[in-house]
Amino acid sequence: MTETELLALVGHRFVGGSYRIEHWENFLLTHCTGADPLPDDLVHPIALFHVPILGVGTSITELFELGHARGAGSVGLEGYDWEYFEPLREDVEYTMSGGISEAERCTNADGAVYDRMAFQIELADGANLVARITNRWRFNRGEA
Repeated sequence: MTETELLALVGHRFVGGSYRIEHWENFLLTHCTGADPLPDDLVHPIALFHVPILGVGTSITELFELGHARGAGSVGLEGYDWEYFEPLREDVEYTMSGGISEAERCTNADGAVYDRMAFQIELADGANLVARITNRWRFNRGEA
């Protein structure tokens, strides 16, 4: 991937869509963390790892393809920010939209080239913004 191709990813929009977190899904996700279910139909925060990606009609595979991942070990998570404006609840239909918000070509001190890419997705309940996720990934490219 050239630097021009990388920078052209900024502004790429996902299809968008909606997602409803069912009780059974929240139960299984919560159980995987070893925690007890939250009260009042609250959704465990772990749901933000996959729900926004599914809700905008994309997949990890598509994100890897957009970033031109080179195979096993070539992509790493650099960080994620989860902003909650309201609690997430079971059985609520959330609309989701988002896209690629940042892209940057970098070189480390050893001369290895890598690209940083961030995608941002917003979850809304009607007109109310409920949450926003921003995930940053690193795509290792190799020597300069």
